[in-house]
Amino acid sequence: MSAALESLMPNVSAQPPQRPAFAGILSFLAIGAAGALGFLLLSNVMIALPTGLDKWVVNSLCYGVFILPIYLLHRRFSFQSDAPHVEALPRYLAVQASALLLATLFGFVLYRVFAMSTPVASGLVIVLTSGVNYLVLRGWAFARHQLGAFVPA
Repeated sequence: MSAALESLMPNVSAQPPQRPAFAGILSFLAIGAAGALGFLLLSNVMIALPTGLDKWVVNSLCYGVFILPIYLLHRRFSFQSDAPHVEALPRYLAVQASALLLATLFGFVLYRVFAMSTPVASGLVIVLTSGVNYLVLRGWAFARHQLGAFVPA
């Protein structure tokens, strides 16, 4: 094709259009809230059943049930990640383990150091831990790939 004709053609990008950042944040919050609600419902039902297990064991098992589905939902909808599962899943699990430690630290500081009331401290622990989680998941666990190279989301 001649250079003159090529100059008249629109420049079509090979990259899909980027969605607004708030769409990923809204997806992250909605999936997290749905997972938390599902966990609350399942754990309450399972703890009420005569399983013979301690409540904390049942609670932990119920939490574990939600790890893979929430990972898959976040990967697809919150972060639209193309990172391979063999890379993203272990990173996701590491972030979740770190989030537990971070929530513990935030809780200690807010309850013990600042002596905040339970509703305020709990709310802040959720907000702070979720915020850090979102940033680390977006920038590391579900980081976008292009031709095998890291491309920030």
